Amino acid sequence: MPRGQKSKLRAREKRRQARAETQGLEDAQATGAAAAAAAAAGESPSSVYPLFEDRPQNMPAAGTSSTPEEPQGITNASAAVSCTNSDEGTNSQKKESSKSSKGTKDSRRDPLHKKVVLLVQFLLQKYQKKEPITKADMLKFVIKKYKCHFNEILKRASKHMELAFGLDLKEVDPTRHCYALVSKLDLTFNGTMNEEENMPKTGLLMIVLGVIFMKGNCAPEEEIWGVLNMMGVHAERKHFIYGDPKKVITEDLVQLKYLEYRQVANSDPPRYEFLWGPRAHAETSKMKILEFLAKVYDTVPSAFPSWYEEALRDEEERAQARMAARARTAAMASARSRATASNFSQAK
Repeated sequence: MPRGQKSKLRAREKRRQARAETQGLEDAQATGAAAAAAAAAGESPSSVYPLFEDRPQNMPAAGTSSTPEEPQGITNASAAVSCTNSDEGTNSQKKESSKSSKGTKDSRRDPLHKKVVLLVQFLLQKYQKKEPITKADMLKFVIKKYKCHFNEILKRASKHMELAFGLDLKEVDPTRHCYALVSKLDLTFNGTMNEEENMPKTGLLMIVLGVIFMKGNCAPEEEIWGVLNMMGVHAERKHFIYGDPKKVITEDLVQLKYLEYRQVANSDPPRYEFLWGPRAHAETSKMKILEFLAKVYDTVPSAFPSWYEEALRDEEERAQARMAARARTAAMASARSRATASNFSQAK
């Protein structure tokens, strides 16, 4: 074979490998740091993580009028796992696998898919660097020739930022079209965490808080990891987004008082369980967590009847506590005012 032809073949093979590596990187980012872009038109959160699979069959989509039976928790999203020993379970798994594969292929054919991935990456970079986010920059560096689809691409990317990272994209200046990413919780890690670890972890925290809530406000550690494993988050494995998940959940979030991690009484060998920490009670509520999980399942909070009722009771108790606190503050202010007036009168 002539030398020139060999060079051409080598160059062609290098280009093919480069394209394959680029595609592989995009796929990893779509399910990892980008967490996002496995979405087709009418996308489902199932393409972000396995946890976000299609909602249980007894759970309606938002806007439907039927009242579902009580779902058995977040883990029902992967119900096929629990019945793998039966023929029915095997068939269910095959159907779910086929559905997931089909969804991935559909998303690859979606012309906006890659733009959603890139926009999520762009937003994360801006968030990490604390740089302003403008529509002009998004159009210039990401959207480019898809300008007429800007609103749809932004909508999809915003949804993924919320579900995967617990970050809301808000327009803070409608005139100049400036945006900001706002954490659903005031999650501020201490200075001991390095740059690599300082990724948004609010989404992970909200999933854990949701599991705790759905397990009766106290969840065994194995239940937490059972759900996180379905998301591709494992205690013994470094995660593309969250770094060392076990450290984040059992140390960082505990030190920040978002979670309480304690040994189960009289357990031998020792077992552990999670509860909401005082900071979680202060900065979020059961209703907010339920609203987050409802978005994951593409439904409404009232689709979870018992949890919805508990969340409503929690909201009422919080409202009463706020009223009582305001009454105490007003009483103390009134008492100080009377004391000041009395002192002034005596001084005369």
